[in-house]
Amino acid sequence: MTLPSLPSTIAAPVEHELVIKKSVFLTHLSPVGSVEEADAVIARIRKDRWDARHHCTAMVVGTHADRQRSSDDGEPAGTAGVPMLEVLRHRGVTDVVAVVSRWFGGVLLGAGGLVRAYGSAVSETIDRAVLVDRGLRTRVTIDVPHADAGRVTAWLHQWAGTHQAVLDAPAYGATATLAVWVAPDRIADLEADLAALTGGGIVPVPGETRVVDLPRAT
Repeated sequence: MTLPSLPSTIAAPVEHELVIKKSVFLTHLSPVGSVEEADAVIARIRKDRWDARHHCTAMVVGTHADRQRSSDDGEPAGTAGVPMLEVLRHRGVTDVVAVVSRWFGGVLLGAGGLVRAYGSAVSETIDRAVLVDRGLRTRVTIDVPHADAGRVTAWLHQWAGTHQAVLDAPAYGATATLAVWVAPDRIADLEADLAALTGGGIVPVPGETRVVDLPRAT
């Protein structure tokens, strides 16, 4: 079974400047966890760049990109926020807010020119962002005797790298507790592979399932 893919996000804020017919379009992209966080980013950009004529915005929020909003901020209707939002949708990202601040250069771009300018501004900025994939993963814990911890940890690192799993930091008590976030449809593979490695002496225990950031394939 293959799980449906989830929208990705960006790892950190990124900015990019685009100049078209003397108008300056300065784009700010930021990762956000809620609409409220996105609104706070927009408010900060408006304050910091108070001299710009427009601050057009688009946001996509939610695990499944289910909350979306845009604003033309005084540009002709449909020429700024909508094309910005379409770029975010097309790129398959979520938990992202885009703010394009425009300083007018004295040359009218026309409706078509504005659509292209605002869309390009966001698209070129995403090109400069570090994307982070996401997926549903189940936390599986593995209690390992200290004598075997090094061998099993090394194996688990290799297994995770080939199964798009994510390791937590180990915890040490009476035993070494290893934890790995595994796709639900790969838990049986982990159990079988670990049994083969340890002769069935170590049994992994599945726990909670949630959305986690994943290593991007290179």
